[in-house]
Amino acid sequence: MKLNKLLFSFLIVFSNSIYSQSVFNENSSTRILAGNQGLNIGGYAQIDFNKNLNDDDTHYNSKFDVHRFVTFFGYNFNEKTSFVAEVEMEHVVELYVEQAFLSHRLNEHLTFNSGLMLIPMGIQNLFHEPPTFNGVERTNVDKYIVPTTWREIGIGLTGRINSYAINYELMLVNGFNGYSDGNASFSGSSGLRSGRQKGAESYMTNFDFAARINYYGQPGLSLGLSTYIGNSESEEYNGLNLDDDLDVLSADSTIVGINMFGVDVRYNTGPLIIKAQYVIANISNTEQYNTKSNTDLGKTLLGHYTELGYNFFNTKKTNEELIGFIRCENYNTHAEVDDLILKNDKYNRTDVTFGIGWKLTKGAMLKFDYQILSNESDDKNTSRINFGTAIWF
Repeated sequence: MKLNKLLFSFLIVFSNSIYSQSVFNENSSTRILAGNQGLNIGGYAQIDFNKNLNDDDTHYNSKFDVHRFVTFFGYNFNEKTSFVAEVEMEHVVELYVEQAFLSHRLNEHLTFNSGLMLIPMGIQNLFHEPPTFNGVERTNVDKYIVPTTWREIGIGLTGRINSYAINYELMLVNGFNGYSDGNASFSGSSGLRSGRQKGAESYMTNFDFAARINYYGQPGLSLGLSTYIGNSESEEYNGLNLDDDLDVLSADSTIVGINMFGVDVRYNTGPLIIKAQYVIANISNTEQYNTKSNTDLGKTLLGHYTELGYNFFNTKKTNEELIGFIRCENYNTHAEVDDLILKNDKYNRTDVTFGIGWKLTKGAMLKFDYQILSNESDDKNTSRINFGTAIWF
């Protein structure tokens, strides 16, 4: 954790979005939107091997998993109007629609989008194709705090101001499902993650707001700032009698307010690669929510990481890359709690991951890493080795 803070102190943290003109600008959506007129097809896959290690006599089986296989496709009707879609299968049996939105370019610098879209928060929520990040698994900051892959239905504008090397994204979407079938979706262990509606018969009382602004004016540098503001949704409002004050108070106790703020940076100069991210989510009405739902959602969720990488094949003689890296991350879903629950130190977790990735060519990568996992409530660290095959085409 001290190493994480030390590395992190050297960086001002920001990021890039879908229209950045830096070296970090490409994801599946931009490939479709920049593709030829008519149908465009592609995909990505992540196949993992995981082995837990520890110092006692407990035995853990190794795990092989087709973690995800995604087919993305789009149709460019003309130079202005496109449809973007991604269909994902996880662990062979779970099927999801990850994106499905219509995009129409209003002018050279402004585009309107409508449908199921990625929330513009964090690095890996926008750029999560397996060959685009180091390490076999996605960062846990982007799993428990952001939480990736986070997508909801709404409308949005993306645009850029070339004279200032700035691009931006504004979005109105449905909120998290915070309470349904008499149960809470949020908790101290997983934060907001279980509340993602993912476009599956999503419901909404009021729009939530998401925004991102980015600077791409220096070669190899991507800086940005993002925010998410709104309230969670609750099925307790269905059929609610607004004249019954007790019913209204009961329904209100199942709602929390969410103010999330994120900054991150990616910088590539020669063989050196630097990434960092900081995300904080402040949650309101947690006392009423935890009491009503008998759960332990924290008032503040906080996560950050710093990653240093080095490409040992940084030469014009080959298109291959051999990237060694180390990443230190801390993520705490109980950074602050209300007065009615106790802070659980096992939710204050620190991961140190180091490994190597061999990019055979653009879009094809083999990965190996070693992780040391710890939390503030346990003196013993656990460790894990991972091997992965990453594909993107």
